Amino acid sequence: MTTLRSIGFFVTLLFAGSGVSFAQTSLAKLERPAPNTADEPLAERFSAAKAVDFIDRASLHWQRSRECVTCHTNGAYLLGRAKLQADPAPHAAVRKFFEQYVNGWAEKKPGPHGVVATAAALALDDSAKGKLSPVTRDAFAEAWNTQREDGSWDWLKCGWGPYESDDHYGVTLAAIAVASAPGNYAASKDAASGYKKLLTWLKKNQPKLAHQKGMMLWLSDADQTAVSPENKSSWQKDLLKIQQADGGWAIATLGDWKRADGSEQIRDRSDGYGTGFVVFTLRKSGLPADHPAIRKGVAWLKANQRESGRWFTRSTYNDKHHFITHAGTTFALLALTECDEL
Repeated sequence: MTTLRSIGFFVTLLFAGSGVSFAQTSLAKLERPAPNTADEPLAERFSAAKAVDFIDRASLHWQRSRECVTCHTNGAYLLGRAKLQADPAPHAAVRKFFEQYVNGWAEKKPGPHGVVATAAALALDDSAKGKLSPVTRDAFAEAWNTQREDGSWDWLKCGWGPYESDDHYGVTLAAIAVASAPGNYAASKDAASGYKKLLTWLKKNQPKLAHQKGMMLWLSDADQTAVSPENKSSWQKDLLKIQQADGGWAIATLGDWKRADGSEQIRDRSDGYGTGFVVFTLRKSGLPADHPAIRKGVAWLKANQRESGRWFTRSTYNDKHHFITHAGTTFALLALTECDEL
């Protein structure tokens, strides 16, 4: 990343006053990252800059090539990129894509899954800026229009855990985003009724999987009235119980997802998503940064970054692309941010 910053500085000088956009020139250099593979060597030393560079590249390439929002890549990216101090140009480009995506909904007609994921990402991005944007309001307006009477949505369930396998994820993601949205959006006339339905659904559908409990712990930070102290303490203990001996967590222990070929999940090997997500949600729920389990998790993250800057995570469904690595790298960065380690 030092090289990228040097290049960026040089380009700034070269094109200053020339009418050429530095952002466009800089972004053109961020090519597609190499495929996610388990055999990529570990980095010699931890680098936050390389990790941010990786998620920038992954998200920009995804929207250039796929032209959609997806939970595991640019959706996860926008949930937390604004909290990371780095070159703002890639973040701005992803944000612009999301806004254009919302403006094109009349033509593209995305399903409830895409609408909610987009609205949530925009709201959490807005939360870092302190102001809810008009396009985020428009995205939520569509989400409320497609919300079912019981408070949930007709969520995509194609077996890709943890995001596309049950209704719980969509409801908790939306609840977190609405509660986190600036300007007390949750209590506004536009959102109050829908948000109340979300909380009612969550009370009737208590989390069973560890990942669901982690999402609820995240919600406990966004809305302290949404989770009881008893439940919060119980779910914290549940996540702490599944910590691996090496200090990390394994994504496969967070759910009961089935692999496409019927093979066994790897439940005894820590990975980037499992560790990043659990450390992040435990910190969000109030577990102190100096808690022994958190310190071990931080140590695992700093010792297990790959040369490219990513943290590898094996897909819970098949071994084609391991796109969950993208979300795992974002959560690893957010976990380290919550522990004041960046």
